[in-house]
Amino acid sequence: MLKKELREKYKQKRKALSAEEIDEKSLTIANKLLELPIWDYTYYHIFLSIEKQQEVNTEFLLHILSGKDKNIVVSKSDFKIHQMTNILLTDNTNLKVNKWGIPEPTEGIEIMPKKIQVVFVPLLAFDINGHRTGYGKGFYDRFLDTCAPNTLKIGLSFFFAEAKIEDTNPHDKKLDYCVTPNEIYKFS
Repeated sequence: MLKKELREKYKQKRKALSAEEIDEKSLTIANKLLELPIWDYTYYHIFLSIEKQQEVNTEFLLHILSGKDKNIVVSKSDFKIHQMTNILLTDNTNLKVNKWGIPEPTEGIEIMPKKIQVVFVPLLAFDINGHRTGYGKGFYDRFLDTCAPNTLKIGLSFFFAEAKIEDTNPHDKKLDYCVTPNEIYKFS
């Protein structure tokens, strides 16, 4: 399928989920992440869920990262240039929901992308080859371009992999893993 078709299909699939299903599946995903060999790193970038888009609720993962005393990095989006600034999440970080429904820090300590070792990547759909499709603005592909080459990229999804995203391009960044409530996909 093409990215445009997948976006529509998976937005509809998400809309069909109740709030209870979203939380249950999100908790299962967070627990499955504990099985991955990713917990010896220091800097973890996590997306803060857009509630109105019914994304995977990353609150459970935030608790795990905090409990493991990891440095948690969240982004602030600039929609004029389609880029993100990465801010260290601390007890003093003030979060505000922007006009697109994205919770983001109002200010804070900026962390350079090369320091980030693990990125939890939002997505609408992914395929068995590790390609993903998001909302189509390219924020994460541009951000991942600025990270170190060995940065781990982990997608989080409520649904199984598609066979193939047909219209991938060289700028698309492949995932290393994708975790769903039912399965952990590893891409090599």
